[in-house]
Amino acid sequence: MIDVLIAGGGPAGLATAIRCAQAGLEVTVAEPRAGPIDKACGEGLMPAAVAGLDAIGVDPRGWPLRGIRYLDERHQADGLFRGGAGLGVRRTELHAALGLRAKELGVSVVPVRVGAFVQEGGCVRAAGLTARYLVAADGLHSSIRRALGLEDWSLGSGAGRSGARYGLRRHYRLAPWTSMVEVYWSAGSEAYVTPVADDLVGVAILGGRGGGAPVGGGAPVGDGAFPGGGAFPGGGASPGGGGGFESRLAAFPALRERLAAAEPASAVRGAGPLRQDVRRRVCGRVLLVGDASGYLDALTGEGISVALAQAAVLAPCLRDGRPADYERAWRRVSRKSRLLTAGLLWSRRQPLLGLRIVPAAQRLPRLFTAIVNQVADG
Repeated sequence: MIDVLIAGGGPAGLATAIRCAQAGLEVTVAEPRAGPIDKACGEGLMPAAVAGLDAIGVDPRGWPLRGIRYLDERHQADGLFRGGAGLGVRRTELHAALGLRAKELGVSVVPVRVGAFVQEGGCVRAAGLTARYLVAADGLHSSIRRALGLEDWSLGSGAGRSGARYGLRRHYRLAPWTSMVEVYWSAGSEAYVTPVADDLVGVAILGGRGGGAPVGGGAPVGDGAFPGGGAFPGGGASPGGGGGFESRLAAFPALRERLAAAEPASAVRGAGPLRQDVRRRVCGRVLLVGDASGYLDALTGEGISVALAQAAVLAPCLRDGRPADYERAWRRVSRKSRLLTAGLLWSRRQPLLGLRIVPAAQRLPRLFTAIVNQVADG
């Protein structure tokens, strides 16, 4: 019997595997897809994430980031990181670096998907394996979380929630023009521009269901796991109707003009609905980590930072045989991110406040910088 079986070999799953291996546990990761695995995300690592990766011996190649820049048609506000640089990292590069470190520590990866599982006595049986604990790191739309009945439907959920948000991402073959993550704001969406290499920038657009956002229930061309990730062909229409990436980019004329002569360097990938409410993270010997453990929004770009922090507190709980303590630890390391994201998301949705976020950031640069660093420091 192994100590820990981790369902899902993305960054959250691999980071958890590394932490558990460093804690002296025998770990197996169940991941049916051959890596490195791509996903629709902003690809900007906050300084806290860079420090978290360094703590587990992971140093991916990327583009140093000095801070966050907010822009609209008439305003610009820069918030510089005070506690070290961030890093723009191609998702596949991050995944490969985590996979290499896990392999160095003796973590085994088996090409199976965890479907049905059974808790009995002091173990969990799944995918033909027996483990003391099962960790669900199977993403935003976790099938393990669903099987356990841990989703919180009290406020509505997923595509049925009022104001549900989705994301699309594409890369462009273009030399970065900045060392900042640029966030362009329009009336109903945001575009995140992240330099990830000396000839590559990623553009992620977040917004509501209208205007080309993917609609839950349709499987796009790609890995067939949508919602939660998949590739859309070119800039065409996304599943469920509406326009595609190009139609959403039109909301940001200055950015569209800058990208006009650049060659697209990746397919359009989508994710959503983003918000996933979860009642708790522990059910017997099954624990949730990363996006599977609950998610609000990508507005603040803290996904990897929070997943690394969760992995860091989960491993000692399993090592010491106290899985129930993980819930409290999860809430502690996720609390600031959840509060900041919820506050910004609430402001974004207010008709009188949403379009005043960037002007306010420009008028109050010290406050904006302080908030940026609250996010950056994890």
